[in-house]
Amino acid sequence: MLHLSGFDVSLDDLKAFRTLNSKTPGHPETHVTPGIEVTTGPLGQGVANAVGLAMAQQHMGALYNKPGYPLFDNHVYTICGDGCLQEGVAAEAISLAGTLKLGNLVLLYDDNSIQIDGSTDLAFTENIQQRFESMGWNVLHVADGNNDLEAISSSLEEAQKLGQSTAKPTVIVVKTVIGFGAAKQGTADVHGSPLGAADLARVKAAYGLNPDQSFDINEEVYKQYAKCTEHGAQLQTAYDALLTKYATEFPALHAELHQRMTNGGLPADWMKFVPKFNNEVVTDGLKTKAADATRNTSGVVLNIFAEKIPSLVGGSADLTGSNKTWLNCSKAYTPEHPENRYIHFGVREHAMVAIGNGLEAYGGIIPFTATFFNSSNMHMVQSAYQHYPLINKS
Repeated sequence: MLHLSGFDVSLDDLKAFRTLNSKTPGHPETHVTPGIEVTTGPLGQGVANAVGLAMAQQHMGALYNKPGYPLFDNHVYTICGDGCLQEGVAAEAISLAGTLKLGNLVLLYDDNSIQIDGSTDLAFTENIQQRFESMGWNVLHVADGNNDLEAISSSLEEAQKLGQSTAKPTVIVVKTVIGFGAAKQGTADVHGSPLGAADLARVKAAYGLNPDQSFDINEEVYKQYAKCTEHGAQLQTAYDALLTKYATEFPALHAELHQRMTNGGLPADWMKFVPKFNNEVVTDGLKTKAADATRNTSGVVLNIFAEKIPSLVGGSADLTGSNKTWLNCSKAYTPEHPENRYIHFGVREHAMVAIGNGLEAYGGIIPFTATFFNSSNMHMVQSAYQHYPLINKS
């Protein structure tokens, strides 16, 4: 799709799929493949990242939207499978999304009942509708995702309307057959293994394609995608014009927004805000006391930055008092007040970091997250690696 949409992804790049140093790794990676918003290889990460993106839209819209100026009014769409919904990070994120009433979030669940070991019944038998409803989500269904494209399209439109009217995120359960058209469709054999030449030819023939051709794209397909990119360019032009008018009517807000969307939201002189601490032992008369705990000094620094850098947004995994992360200059992010900058993530350490990743990917936000050191694990670090190159260097 990136190739067809005009991104810098060539047919040769597609032919290099899953080869070292290519633009097309098995799981698309941000900053590697043009057009990729976030790296979501570990299952469930895409769901949690999407929650962060949806929270960011609510936050930025509450701050900068004005009557006649819907600068931030998008929906966020994500696609997941059975494996994603078995991951704890997704469950944590889905729960928080319902609590925060993210009506701008739409999740399409590819319900094909197959995972690598075989049927999902081996390990995954819960009632998905009841699960999402209990977490504060709307639930829609598409009975035949392999053939009924109109039902998928109409469900997306209904999900948008439901989100606005109910202030709830929406999941669309799309029933599909894995490997549709292949000889072993509906089985684990087509989950991650190549079909083989004979079966690949069979599938191509079933779809009306020439089985003797590979990496062949009909010119009409390029033309159809060109219509989409042309429409996108028109929308971009209209948005730029709207932003120009906004700058005239709300110059202070526009200046702040421009700062947040450039240079990572950091002012050029941000280093001058960093306080200096003396960490040596201090003698007080006959008493000797150690320097202050690092979590206390961390809280001091965080609040100094928060006063000076409005793009700093984040919170703690139910450890606000212990982590010293409360922002004195703001209040808690809630469904009623998404403009606020402090997020109560609850006891959801894994999703917290992945959600922070989504907040950063949206733009205009510098996220921070906090928990006890022994609660942080390699999964959380893996989430953080995606958007914070400094972590890789330190």
